Amino acid sequence: MSRHFDQAKGLSEEHDPATHEFVFNQTMFRIKNPEPTLAFYTQVLGMTLVKRLDFEDMKFTLYFLACVPPKASGEWSTDDDERMVQTFGRPAMLELTHNWGDENDDTVVYHNGNSEPKGFGHIGFSVPDIDAACERFESLGVEFQKKPNDGGMKGIAFIKDPDGYWIEIFTPARLPTLLKGHLQQK
Repeated sequence: MSRHFDQAKGLSEEHDPATHEFVFNQTMFRIKNPEPTLAFYTQVLGMTLVKRLDFEDMKFTLYFLACVPPKASGEWSTDDDERMVQTFGRPAMLELTHNWGDENDDTVVYHNGNSEPKGFGHIGFSVPDIDAACERFESLGVEFQKKPNDGGMKGIAFIKDPDGYWIEIFTPARLPTLLKGHLQQK
């Protein structure tokens, strides 16, 4: 019996016990200006800044954001060291890296991974109701790369953050129906 829930060439069936407690913790974006970017992620997407680390000697700041529902905010320590352990031990964090002075340098532009040469594509957010979420995003002036009814893949959207990174927006309960016509049958 496979340890994987699906099949693809190249998978390893070995699951080294040394990896059993590994946690995928973060994805890092370089950002030009923290103020509009932090406003975007905390207001538009509801994320919470759980840890900020300033590296004065190297002139950069790291901002760690997570989706923390209000009922869970009391689970976070007020002790800096303990909160650092919590930050680096939880799954699905967004790390924003700001190199000091970039906000004042017109030559600084970060590659979003979707223009040539392509590489990184996007991060994704699950929302309970994509239509309501997209209406809210529109009311907040968020830039769309793709609205839910645009293109060949209906029912998913892509919005952009202030640095041009793409964020996929989807409702999990709608995906089986939406993707059926696009998926190759096994």
